[in-house]
This record gives sequence, structure tokens and C-alpha cells, in this order.
Amino acid sequence: MVAPTGELLVSAAAPTADPSGPAAPATAPGADSPGRTPGAGPGPGSGLRDLLPPELAAVDDPREVAPADARDLTRQLLRRLATLEEGTREYSYVRTTLVELNLSLVRFAIRRFDAHREPKEDLLQVGAVGLIKAIDRFDPSLGVEFTTFAMPTVLGEIRRHFRDTTWAVHVPRRLQELRIALARAQERLAQRLDRAPTVAELAEHLSLTPDEIVEGLTAANGHTAGTLDGGGPEGGDAPGPLGEQLGTDDHDFALVEDLVTLKPLIAALPERERRILSMRFCEDLTQSQIGARLGLSQMHVSRLLARTLGQLREGLEDV
Repeated sequence: MVAPTGELLVSAAAPTADPSGPAAPATAPGADSPGRTPGAGPGPGSGLRDLLPPELAAVDDPREVAPADARDLTRQLLRRLATLEEGTREYSYVRTTLVELNLSLVRFAIRRFDAHREPKEDLLQVGAVGLIKAIDRFDPSLGVEFTTFAMPTVLGEIRRHFRDTTWAVHVPRRLQELRIALARAQERLAQRLDRAPTVAELAEHLSLTPDEIVEGLTAANGHTAGTLDGGGPEGGDAPGPLGEQLGTDDHDFALVEDLVTLKPLIAALPERERRILSMRFCEDLTQSQIGARLGLSQMHVSRLLARTLGQLREGLEDV
């Protein structure tokens, strides 16, 4: 599971300890907590805010800075970061501010992956890892715009996340990379041929054997897993949900057996009892209505009906 944003920023701000020396304290007297938002107001370490440009030091939350202002402030902070010693509290403070200042860049990057079913929160965390790596690797002396350098790093981290962690089954790296190459080749050949390319055409285009192409196409199905109960498209020839294809007990068969067994038992009843059964269960008449037709009282009809049903039950049990 990807770490929450707060934990990620705390990790970004944590000083790098020297493994050969004693562990550095999480916070020092007079210093901001590494996980604290840099612009969250004065605190015990408000002196660290002097490291920030005046325009940013007065901002409560760097994530609310407009993109145009964020680019200019990022340049200043990157130059400041290059002058600080890695692992110090000052370095961690400026680095954390840079991460929060450029989170909008990560949000912009993950819009390219709206079609994927991966949670947006997870993609934001993965993209933030790429942003931290871009900050650590960026050299402001080269004169390159930070967004130009950071965007490929963020996108690469997100793509690595999809490649390594979102497969439904384990697929070798060779086949994962082949799947990507096949997707690109299919798109190019489809535009050129105005139809879906065949296995032979894909093999010729990628300089592979047809067996390797088939293996790559098969591996592509392992990226996502569908439910066994999923059916095909409506109106198509594909089978429906699995549950509809499995056999179940048909209780109507038992009803047919009971009716076949009852037929001779009912035929053996006197005429009046057969008429009462017919009026009660076929015409759905009440006992009073049956009594009015036969000239009997409702109580008499009730006793005749109960006795007849009892005889039929005994006859079914004896069969």
C-alpha cells in the first residue's frame, strides 16, 4: 500500500543520518518539525523560515501558491538548496517546501492516467516520490527549467508503478516490456494499414517470431483480472454470467412427480370430494362459496376437505 501524503512528506524532510555515527534526533531545539508544513505560522523553529523567499515565508500553505508564482519561487529555492549541506535541518526544510510547492505538477501528471482504475490517491503518492527524486537530482546550474526535468521523472515513476505493482498475475519483466512494444506497434500499424495488424505483420515490424508475438499478446491479458461471474456483451454470442451456466436443482421435477402420483389417488375419490378439490384449488373458491354451490354448510365443507387432503397425504407417503 502506498504511504499517505503526510508520511511521504515527513520521509522527504527527514535528515539523512550518517550510518557510521550516532543517529540524529528527529527534531532539535529551535527547529521546525520535519513533517510540519513550512508555512504553517510561527513556531519554535520559525528561524528556518528565513531560508524561504519573502513572498513564500508569508504564505500559510505552499500548495496554494499559483503555478506561475510557484515556478519563480522554485527556481529560488533550488538555488538555495544547492548551497545547503545535505542532511541538515535547513536542507530538509527547504526540500520539503519544494515538494509541497510542486505537488500541482504531480496532479497534472496523473491526469494522463484517468483511464486506469488505480486510485488517484495512490498515483499522487507515487508521483510525489518521482518529484522528490527530481528535486534531489536537479542541478540549477545547467539552466534547465525544473518542470522540464521533473515531469519525465514523475511520469517515469508512475509508469514504473504500473509496470511493477498493478499486474493481476506475476508476469516476467521481458513480457511486460513486450506488451508495451506490442501496444505501440499495433497503434502504428493500424494507422498505416487502416485495420488491425495480424500476428505475422507484428512479428515482421518488431523483428520477432510469431510465437513471441502470441506470447506477448497472451501476457497482456494478465494485467487485469475479471470476475469469473462476468458475462459477455449484451446481445452477443459470448456466454452469460457463470452462475447462469451452472446446473441447479429444479424443484418443478418434484412437483411433476407429485402430480403423477396424485392422479390415481384423486381418481379413486368419490365424485363430491373431487368436485370440492377442483373448486377449492382450481377455481380458488372459498369454503362458503363451495358450500353454497353444493348445498352444504361451510363447516361441513371444511371437514370434507380436511378428510380428503388427509387421505391424499397418506396415499403419497405409502407410495
